Amino acid sequence: MSAKSTSKKTTFKVKQHVVYPLQGVGQIQEILDIPFKGEDVLYYVIYIPVSDMTVKVPVDRAEQLGIRAIVPKKDSERALEMFSEEFEPIPADWKMRYQMNLDLLKQGSILDIASVVRTLYQRKKVKELPIMERKLYDSALQLLVDEISFSLNISTDEVEELVFTRLEAGTGSDGSIGDDDVIPDEDDEIEESPATSANDENGDEDEED
Repeated sequence: MSAKSTSKKTTFKVKQHVVYPLQGVGQIQEILDIPFKGEDVLYYVIYIPVSDMTVKVPVDRAEQLGIRAIVPKKDSERALEMFSEEFEPIPADWKMRYQMNLDLLKQGSILDIASVVRTLYQRKKVKELPIMERKLYDSALQLLVDEISFSLNISTDEVEELVFTRLEAGTGSDGSIGDDDVIPDEDDEIEESPATSANDENGDEDEED
């Protein structure tokens, strides 16, 4: 028995753009009934342009995986406003910081994603980010830019300009951030060690559905 299209009612529709946390903004290409262990299981078939990847996600697990619709305009504007607001001091331990931001990215709300971008952007103005944090920052920024682009119906270039303008507005007039905004780093040797960088590269595993 082969996969077949379905007309069953689902939360998302074919051709709808959705946010898949840790993966990117994608478009639902099909909704299929696919045989599994003698039963038909309903799947979203989602194409994610940033990775040029197509994934199949069980419809009944989509909410658990954090898949959601593109936010309305007011939510995108609120995320942009966050960048020029005061924020909590950034943790010193990069491993703690990484886990904290990874958890936010997994939660996947646009405000969570914006918080990750803001934290790591301000941190990298003080000191170069470790490899794993750089990848996390790049992923969060790409996800945020893509979602806001669809939400506000403007180009990604325009969104990037808005994002970085607002981020800079959250710093001092000379582009710096105050001493109170970043807790002094206690693990400089760990971050700078070549061996640690190698371990970071080896330990950076892909997320599984």
